[in-house]
This record gives sequence, structure tokens and C-alpha cells, in this order.
Amino acid sequence: MHGFSPRAPNNFEPPALTKAVEKDFEGAPTVLFSLTATTKLAVTPMYQPSHFRVDDLPQMHALMRARPFAALISAGSYGLYATHLPTVLKEDGPYGVLEFHLARANPHWKYLAEGNEALVIFQGPEGYITPNWYPSKAEHQKVVPTWNYAVVHAYGRPDVTQDTDWIRRHVAELTAQQERNEVKPWALTDAPATFIEAMSRSIIGFRFGITRLEGKWKMSQNREIKDRDGVVTGLRKRGAGDDLKMAEIVSRYIKPGS
Repeated sequence: MHGFSPRAPNNFEPPALTKAVEKDFEGAPTVLFSLTATTKLAVTPMYQPSHFRVDDLPQMHALMRARPFAALISAGSYGLYATHLPTVLKEDGPYGVLEFHLARANPHWKYLAEGNEALVIFQGPEGYITPNWYPSKAEHQKVVPTWNYAVVHAYGRPDVTQDTDWIRRHVAELTAQQERNEVKPWALTDAPATFIEAMSRSIIGFRFGITRLEGKWKMSQNREIKDRDGVVTGLRKRGAGDDLKMAEIVSRYIKPGS
């Protein structure tokens, strides 16, 4: 693509992982890793029990568009680095393309130019689930607290650009995306052109072709139906943060008439 620099070869050999298995608070196996320094880091997917795993592309894209502020994480010769930023999702390619920008003063953009694989994490609705909402608590008391959440992990290798036309177009699209619900949406043309030009020179653009997507919706699917009903009731009654949205999602996993 015009304006995008080629990625540098990935010669970094990260440390190996030593695996251990424990139990999480709900009794599910949890794989723990410790770093050693012998072999290359293997590609390891997010921990996704089958009942929480989501592979539906439209569902994952919907979350990414609804919650476009994400965490960009990369590793290389500089170690681990993370930046939090807004994104624009495009439908290009098999899994989509993310476009975003970093401040020129942020050294992370130079590290990303090394060409190493990066991870962008999108956090959906989340919240604490008290076992007091489970009717099964009164029957056997064998219940514990947990946390419900939806998340998408997007993997890829970012391409960097300093092309002023691309950056201006990207910023205009990002602005329109976030201003669409305003009564009088702000646009780049509302500010002096010279000011926008100066601001554009202070950022670096990125096009992030997604090579792998992982979705996880942990929404009480591992609980029996009556406990899921209790979670929905509890979330609606509490009504804080993402509670109402989570109640809607949990209710989708309850079979009609059950």
C-alpha cells in the first residue's frame, strides 16, 4: 500500500515457556507459564473453554465496533510494550483490518515498525457475579464468585505510514465514527486547516491486517439454567456499569421454555 513502509525482519527470539497446570476458582484447569531462555515462543491461543468460545466473525466485529478503544500490545528486542488507543475496523481481508494512530512522541511506533506480531485486545461488557444470585447456593452451598466478560483478541503485524493524506483520511473517519451520535457532529473542517495539518504531523498511522481473531464470551454458560436465570435477575436489579447489557447476553444463552 502506498505510504506504508516494509516491515523489518523478525529476528527476535523470545524466551521459551515452562507450563504448569493449576485450578482456577471455579475448578477449571488453568495453564500457567514461566519464562526460560532456551527456545522460541510458540503461538498460544487465549484460554477458551468450548462453552465460552466464540468463532462467529460478525459477533466479534460487532464487539470491536461497539468498543473501539483497545489495548495494543507487542513484544520485541525492546521487551513488552502496550498502548491504549481508538481504532477503526475495516472489512478488508478474511478477518478485517484495523486502522489507528500513535503519537509521534510515543516510542512504541518505532518498536512496531520492527515487524513483530502484535495483539490488540477489545474489552466488551464485564462485571462481577456474586454466588448469592445462584438458587443452587441454598441447595448445597457449593458455589463461588466469578466474573463475566466478553473479549476479542486480534493478532497481526502492523504496517506504519507517515503519509499525510492517509493520516488525514484516517483521522476524519475516526472522528466521524465517534461523533455520529452527537446532535451537531464535530468535523475536521471545523478547525483551521493549518492547525489540523500541524496536528497530523504529530501522529503516526498504522494499518493492522488481522491474521487471527479469538472471541470469548464468558456469560455463565457453565451454570445450570436456574442459576443463569438468577444471574440475569441479579444483574438487572444491580444495574451498574455493563450489568444490563450482560443480563441481555446471559439471557440469550438460556433456552426458551427451559
